[in-house]
Amino acid sequence: MELSIIILNYKMRGLVKNCIKSILESEFDVPYEVIVVDNNSNDEIEKMLSEKYPQVRFIQTGANLGMGAGNNAGIKEAQGKHVLILNPDIFVVKDSLQKLYNYINEKPDVGLVAPRLLNPDKSLQYTCYRWHNFLTPIYRRTFLGKLFWAKKELSRFLMQDWDHATTRQVDWIQGSCLLVPKKVIDEVGVFDDRFFMYFEDTDLCRRIRKAGYKNVYLSDAEVIHLHRRQSADSGGVNALFNKLTRIHISSWMKYMLKWKGIKM
Repeated sequence: MELSIIILNYKMRGLVKNCIKSILESEFDVPYEVIVVDNNSNDEIEKMLSEKYPQVRFIQTGANLGMGAGNNAGIKEAQGKHVLILNPDIFVVKDSLQKLYNYINEKPDVGLVAPRLLNPDKSLQYTCYRWHNFLTPIYRRTFLGKLFWAKKELSRFLMQDWDHATTRQVDWIQGSCLLVPKKVIDEVGVFDDRFFMYFEDTDLCRRIRKAGYKNVYLSDAEVIHLHRRQSADSGGVNALFNKLTRIHISSWMKYMLKWKGIKM
């Protein structure tokens, strides 16, 4: 088995269905498996999978474990030489999986590779980043991001000085679609489950970099991402009281404590 594709579900049964459909219709010619992990959604996803996609392996965690621990349940059962972490709101297009697979097989110094993520209208999503500064998450999730100096910091963080049209090594990449060799995971470890949501991807990328591998943004592999930044949707002062914003800031503090002494 060359590739294990792990899709973590939490109340997104319809998106999971479409995600799997796009995988099966893509141009990918190596042996792979699809593993759906469910964080106790109670949305009858197991029934849907058994009827529509009986070849898909299903894991029920029995609780909402969060992003890191939920994906770890899939990684634990993965039989492939490579692991693809794939959000259910991703729509795989054409040969994107093949391009990702080919690239990482040809580059032994690469520990993680991710595609270019696009909105449904094909506009760019900024999904690879430079390391955070101390206030970056606050600027990202609150009205303070509208201040002049905050905009300058966010532009640096989002790498807006680059058109994202070329392949390059980056600090870290959003965890919506990440391909990692299993041997690298065995070396650096799985997602740190102290992060319920947010920063589990940042932390993994930092450990991969620390181990001497590269995190690479592969510009010519593209997928569609139906993502909404819900933790920032409310805006203004209300954003401070948004549940996802609170989770984000909490994860940021845990990340800072874990990596204290590391230059951001």
